[in-house]
Amino acid sequence: MIFGIEWSERAEQTLSKLPGYISSRIVRKVDSIKSDPFHYLEHYEGNDVYKLRIGDYRALIDVDFENKLLKIVIVGHRSKIYEQKL
Repeated sequence: MIFGIEWSERAEQTLSKLPGYISSRIVRKVDSIKSDPFHYLEHYEGNDVYKLRIGDYRALIDVDFENKLLKIVIVGHRSKIYEQKL
């Protein structure tokens, strides 16, 4: 089951501020999980989103099961991402 990918404006803004090699690594990782996302995603406790580990960075992802869509809500360094409001 292949999922589509949608980036929130907030996630895109964060990516544009990161160094190129980090943002491209994040984009490649997100793109690589669309055929089997639940092998890589972990449920983020206390929320209705999942987290994806990408080195020292994390992506919080909202999964739309009906439309088979992964919406990347927030991207950030692991030391700061969990402090942000969804």
